[in-house]
Amino acid sequence: MESKEDKAIIAFRSGANCAQAVLSAYSDELSLDNNLAMSISCGFGGGMGRLQETCGAVTGSFMVLGIYNSNRFADNKDKKEEIYSMIQKFSKKFQSVHGSIHCSSLLYCDLKTNEGQTYMKENKLSETVCEKCIATSIGILGELLEK
Repeated sequence: MESKEDKAIIAFRSGANCAQAVLSAYSDELSLDNNLAMSISCGFGGGMGRLQETCGAVTGSFMVLGIYNSNRFADNKDKKEEIYSMIQKFSKKFQSVHGSIHCSSLLYCDLKTNEGQTYMKENKLSETVCEKCIATSIGILGELLEK
């Protein structure tokens, strides 16, 4: 049986963005249609539409936490409080590993330009940075969701 990290990395290498890779790895566990998961998270790659804001692996993880807590709590106030707390814990752990949750700080290139995209490809940042961010995200989610 494939681990969630393996599922996410395989999805990423098959063309999914970072957010899609993370959310789709959890789609079965969250009873979420995988096609819907891929559609919801489609625009969140490259730090949200290549704006290089919050890393796609992080936003995909935030989506997982939202769905997970929505399944656990009926009251919206309880859902929000738990989700906010888990997002803050997630962010702190991710930053302790990677130094930032911002795509631009993680990649050091401008994905909105051809030069930045070329730099990313030539330096294999998808493998050396993005895949590590995806793996870290899956690991942190595992810690947070097993409590």
